[in-house]
Amino acid sequence: MASSGKRWAILALVIAVAAGGYYAWRKFGPQDLPPGIASGNGRIEAVEIDISTKSPGRIKDILVDEGDFVEAGQVLARMDTEQLESRRKQAEAEKRRAEISIETAGNLVKQREAEREAAAAVVAQREAELDVASRKYQRSQRLIRTNATSQQALDDDRAAEQGARAALGAAKAQLAATEAGISAAKAQVVDAKAAVDAAQAAITTIVTDINDSTLKAPRSGRIQYRVAQPGEVLSAGGRVLNLIDVGDVFMTFFLPTAQAGRVALGSDARLVLDAAPQYVIPARISFVSDVAQFTPKSVETEEERQKLMFRLKAKIPGELLKKYVRQVKTGLPGMAYVKVDPAAEWPAHLAKTVQ
Repeated sequence: MASSGKRWAILALVIAVAAGGYYAWRKFGPQDLPPGIASGNGRIEAVEIDISTKSPGRIKDILVDEGDFVEAGQVLARMDTEQLESRRKQAEAEKRRAEISIETAGNLVKQREAEREAAAAVVAQREAELDVASRKYQRSQRLIRTNATSQQALDDDRAAEQGARAALGAAKAQLAATEAGISAAKAQVVDAKAAVDAAQAAITTIVTDINDSTLKAPRSGRIQYRVAQPGEVLSAGGRVLNLIDVGDVFMTFFLPTAQAGRVALGSDARLVLDAAPQYVIPARISFVSDVAQFTPKSVETEEERQKLMFRLKAKIPGELLKKYVRQVKTGLPGMAYVKVDPAAEWPAHLAKTVQ
């Protein structure tokens, strides 16, 4: 009797365990889905951003560690800018030198303009002298016909007129020289101003490089990897940190052609993670591939391997991510469920979502 009672107790325990397992499977495991609902397995992913150097250089300091949450604009790392600072000082010195050259060339222009005014006055004086000499020579020519003057006086007046004419030509040549001097001085002003602009452009470029040597977070997120360490020398574009945007999290999964073709962008979706099957995460379809591909390697059955599959993304709402930002973890596997028929109703185990 005792032995028989023991057997019945063991049998009852087995039944209880089986019933419990069945209940857990029904609650948390795969279940038959109603028409209009499709599912696929996938993993939680997030947008990854490489924090990289713009210019080659040595890492001076890294201010964050793996797993740290950072805000947009937060300083993450600094590069050594000693050489850039030296180049900036050199460019600033060249700019000051060019600015002095502008002032010097400007003074030279004023000097040449004053010389032009003096040369113009000399030209006017020589024109007046030529006019007097020409009139006197003309009178002597008239007087010589009546023997009212001597041949010597006529010759002297002719020489004076020719001398005045030559002097006028020399004065005009000097005036033209001063005009050329003004143009040359003005060209020096233009060159000096161009040198100032070039130096300022060099300063702007260097200052930009200095600012870019302070690596900041382009958006809020979590540091996933420290790719490099302080003291390392990196080339242009060298990776320092890897940041994941915890505000842009999604699950990538695959559906066969017949189901993927019925999914519209923005369709209602549900995500259930293997690590926490008791929670149903709401999502929306943000991407449907326009190119079919074979099923991923994680699908092992021969039948599924022979089907063409389309890649989809189910994006988790940003408001929900902000609320549970500390719990967001990428790489977690799970199941994605999506309505291929907008009129379909979610089954009971997918109806209640995390709020």
